[in-house]
Amino acid sequence: MYALAIHGGAGTLPRGQLDGEREQAYRSGLTRALAMGHEVLERDGCALDAVEAAVTLLEDDALFNAGRGAVLTLEGNVELDASIMDGERLRAGAVAAVTCVRNPVRLARRVLEDTPHVFLVGHGAEHFADEIGMVRVPNAYFITPERAQQLAALTARPPAAGVAQRPVLAARDDSPFGTVGAVARDRAGRLAAATSTGGMNGKRPGRVGDSPVIGAGTYADNQSCAVSTTGHGEWFLRTVQAHDIAARLRYGGASLEAAVTAAIEQRLASLGASGGLIAVDARGQIVIGYNTPAMFRGSVRSGEAPRIDIY
Repeated sequence: MYALAIHGGAGTLPRGQLDGEREQAYRSGLTRALAMGHEVLERDGCALDAVEAAVTLLEDDALFNAGRGAVLTLEGNVELDASIMDGERLRAGAVAAVTCVRNPVRLARRVLEDTPHVFLVGHGAEHFADEIGMVRVPNAYFITPERAQQLAALTARPPAAGVAQRPVLAARDDSPFGTVGAVARDRAGRLAAATSTGGMNGKRPGRVGDSPVIGAGTYADNQSCAVSTTGHGEWFLRTVQAHDIAARLRYGGASLEAAVTAAIEQRLASLGASGGLIAVDARGQIVIGYNTPAMFRGSVRSGEAPRIDIY
């Protein structure tokens, strides 16, 4: 039994705001990413390869907030974060605030495999990419007109009454399309998870959210489950959300469905946080939870037809 789930972000997207052509474009992107990971699992590949393949394709799709098409910092450039984790031996790799690596999830995989470390950031991560022969791309490669317009709209907002004009300090991402991620179980029973993001529109340079943080945005353990999150990163950091799901299974004996429901509908809701997550357990059960109007997602299991959903 193999299983794979992917996501392309969760957010506030009323159904009427997504026209047919644009919806089809997002569905096509998710379908291609799901098919990429599915192909790996179908030929008895490992879960780690499957999640890397799916997330790499989403990073290359300018419709999503990861890799090309990521949102911009307040200074108008792109800073990317990604992580990947192998549930068999609890190996993990992560990078943050990288500006010239086309596929951060691939760099995170190399951190996992080729260094004694888990987390590299900024120039250190980029120097490592140079050492292993990853070709640099200019930061302009990641920037799309739509993301530039979103930053311009954010910074052009007038201050509230009685508040002096000042630089934007609190970032928002009004786009419903956030972090991308994947979780998988392969036929050998191995679990893996990967997550990649551009972060928040108009974020402070150097800001890092939950996506590259092992245990917050990404976690995998063959003894419990694999998780990738999307949403308000600060809240997923504070609740260590991905590991929290795994702990509910491993130490509390909860089912995956009960753990995800408790996390999304109770814990996050009580904090006023919004977002979602995808998870797969050791038996290959997939559970997807979110408390936003929309979440871009897809899933497939052995012998079942792939499915893509938004609402």
